[in-house]
Amino acid sequence: MPLDLSKIAIRGTTQQHLDIYDVRDNLLVLKDGSVAAIVQTSAVNFGLLSEPEQEAIIYTYAGLLNSLNFPVQIVLRSRRKDISSYLALLTKAEAEQQNELLKNQIIKYREFVTKTVKENNVLDKKFYIIVPFSSLELGIRSSTKLLVQQTNLPMPIEAIMTKAKSQLAPKVDHILRQTGRLGLRAKQLTTPEIVELFFNIYNPDVDLPVGIGTTSYLSPTVTFK
Repeated sequence: MPLDLSKIAIRGTTQQHLDIYDVRDNLLVLKDGSVAAIVQTSAVNFGLLSEPEQEAIIYTYAGLLNSLNFPVQIVLRSRRKDISSYLALLTKAEAEQQNELLKNQIIKYREFVTKTVKENNVLDKKFYIIVPFSSLELGIRSSTKLLVQQTNLPMPIEAIMTKAKSQLAPKVDHILRQTGRLGLRAKQLTTPEIVELFFNIYNPDVDLPVGIGTTSYLSPTVTFK
């Protein structure tokens, strides 16, 4: 009897096709056992600095690079600026304004902002420094046997996290200190912030669900033998 494919239940999740295994304790865990800390940093408008200030920035940045004895990845993420919430705020202020002169000024300003964003490609730029922990640093043999559902983790997640935290903590502290010398504001992303970041990357046109990164985020189940 031929198989009716229309009656077969399809069970799957996009997580099966991503390299991400889990996000916990402010760290990103990949399916090969690698772990990464993500540091978000501000930026400096280099072109607006005076020549002495530019030279100071260059020398300080060179010092940062020379001080590194571990790999890092610098990521720049650009996306079109969403000003819908700002326009809604202006619309609300316009409705509440009793002075007709000020109300007209708010209307003109709102129209100016809308036109500017529409005619120009206004981008929101975010800067990240990725501090990795390679799966090779776990120090395990390739003959390790395990039973994992939908992952290729080389050892239990708890053991991976213990080793990764001990290696990544001083590296992240070093990055934070060095970026501070550049006059930048830097911080390590928390678990909800990492989840929100990757949700926005994979769903650029979808609003962020309420509770994402906390109550709505479920990690996969893994069984080791």
